[in-house]
Amino acid sequence: MSATTPLPRIAPSLLLLFACAGGLSVANVYYAQPLLDALSADLHIGVSWIGAVIAATQVGSVAALLWLVPLGDRVERRRLMALQTAALMLALLWVAAAGTAMGLLLAMFAVGLLGTAMTQGLIAYAAAAAPAHERGRVVGAAQAGVVIGLLLARLVAGVVADLGGWRTVYLFSAGVMGLTGVLLWRYLPRLAVPIASPRLSLLALLRQQPVLRRRGLLGLLMFTGFGLFWSSMALPLSAPPFRLGHTAIGAFALVGLLGALAAARSGHWSDRGHADRVTRGALLLLLLGWWPLSALHASLGWLVLGVLLLDLAVQALHVTNQSLILAAAPTQAQAQVIAGYMLFYAAGSGLGALLGSAVYAAHGWGAVCWVGAGVSLLALGIFLRGSWTSDGRLRRR
Repeated sequence: MSATTPLPRIAPSLLLLFACAGGLSVANVYYAQPLLDALSADLHIGVSWIGAVIAATQVGSVAALLWLVPLGDRVERRRLMALQTAALMLALLWVAAAGTAMGLLLAMFAVGLLGTAMTQGLIAYAAAAAPAHERGRVVGAAQAGVVIGLLLARLVAGVVADLGGWRTVYLFSAGVMGLTGVLLWRYLPRLAVPIASPRLSLLALLRQQPVLRRRGLLGLLMFTGFGLFWSSMALPLSAPPFRLGHTAIGAFALVGLLGALAAARSGHWSDRGHADRVTRGALLLLLLGWWPLSALHASLGWLVLGVLLLDLAVQALHVTNQSLILAAAPTQAQAQVIAGYMLFYAAGSGLGALLGSAVYAAHGWGAVCWVGAGVSLLALGIFLRGSWTSDGRLRRR
């Protein structure tokens, strides 16, 4: 190939399809967060246990990362994506038809399982379909779609629930996923089934990858605090004196989107050797964010500030963690280490969801903020302790 011959590039329309499909897939896992009060009232689930709805989706996410996501290395991706889309549609219809608490939890587990499998499978599909020289750009665009879908899911759920009830949210999403499935089947490229490399267990990965151990622990604590907030926020906002509707509660996700977009350059800073500075700043913001959140009952303006700080901190640290983990992992194990890191993410989110509703029911919003600040302080302490060598010098990683 001559120097003047342009390198092949993935079609912009295909890249947009990957980003949109990833965002729509992951949104299913998060639609329930602003609807917890309605779910609690309709299905007679106690406030102290309503966080189990979110936890069920995260347990499904863990199961997907362990068993379904690795299938992309062994099964033709386009066919696998079609099967997962059809199964996700059925899971969403199951949620919409749920008449008991146990039925809802099982359906939410299925949504978490299939929504996560599709999301991570689409990112891997995008990477496999992209030419090597632009793989990073393509994966970054697909990840951006996932982040936007995750954050806007709360707003969409709030608007649709206010118009037609919480069950309509899942009926609407089932229809959207059906259309998405048709587009994926029509336009996704057929790729050869990759030659699967030996798959390591999570314990083996943790033994071999010290960066995964450190960053996974920080991710676990970070998403515990994040899940703690988002799983319980709807409870005080829907109660007196605010009595906000689902649309208003979901609209706070727009503030979170601003914070996430503001953190977009954190990966670039990590590439330039500033990962520790980004991490330290993000953990400090994470801790600081609980102060305005604790003043929720004084003014909703404090809540806006707290959401902005929290989402900015979480997204910056999340991107930095992934950048360092991928940089440290061998090429043939990168998908496995990311799946391993996402297990920490799912475990933290599920734990935070359970803690959030239980602590709020027992002690109120102030206690939720104290627990969140404590988890954030623990993460900061662990990071700072690992940043210094035994002779007192600052460690450079």
